Amino acid sequence: MIEINPSILSADFSDLRGELERIATADMAHIDVMDNHFVPNLTFGPPVVERIQEISPIPLDAHLMIDDADRNAPVYAEIGCASVTFHAEAAAAPVRLARELRRLGARASLALKPATPIEPYVDLLGEFDQILIMTVEPGFGGQKFLDVCLPKIRRTREAISEANLEIRLQVDGGVSASTVERVVDAGADVLVAGSAVYGAEDAAAAIAQLRTLAAAHAH
Repeated sequence: MIEINPSILSADFSDLRGELERIATADMAHIDVMDNHFVPNLTFGPPVVERIQEISPIPLDAHLMIDDADRNAPVYAEIGCASVTFHAEAAAAPVRLARELRRLGARASLALKPATPIEPYVDLLGEFDQILIMTVEPGFGGQKFLDVCLPKIRRTREAISEANLEIRLQVDGGVSASTVERVVDAGADVLVAGSAVYGAEDAAAAIAQLRTLAAAHAH
C-alpha cells in the first residue's frame, strides 16, 4: 500500500487550516522543520507544529532538518506527530533516539541526504519504522528529482527485504506524476510530494493521480 504524504512546504502559509483541508485525502501531512543550521532555510519549530497538529485532519509526518536531533527530536513525538524523521547526519546516537521516539508513541524514521550511503545503517534497520531517502538536497521545495539516488532506493529496499523487515521506505524530493513510476519501481512506498500537490488546481485530484500511478508500479 503506497502512502502519499504532501509536504506543506509548498502550501500557502497564510491559510494553513485551509491548506491542510486541501490534502485531507492524503495519508499524512509532511511537515518540514528547518533550523537554518542543518539546512540553509528556516521554517517552523515546536509551537507551530503543535498548532498544526491540533487543526490537521490527517496525522503529521515531521521531517526534522535540524542539528542535534538527539536532543531536539523527542519534543515532536511528545507534541503528537505520528511519525518523526531525524537525519542520520545530525544524530550522535540514532538507535537510542529511535527507541526514545518509539517509546513516546511515534513512528521512528531515519533520513539520509543524497550523498549519505545506506550501507552503514543496514545492520540497524530493525530499529527504525521508516527510512527516508532524500532525492534532492534538503532545504528548499520545488527542486528537480535526482535520478542518481534511484540505486540507493533499490539497495535500501533489497536490504529491508533481505532482513525480512516491515519498514516503510519514504522518498522526498521532486516526486511528481513524471517521477513516481521510477521511485515506486525502485521500491519506495511512501511518497512525499510538495509542489506536485499544492501547485495543482485540485490537490485531491493530484493526490488521487499519484496514488493511481504508484499503484500501477508497486511491487
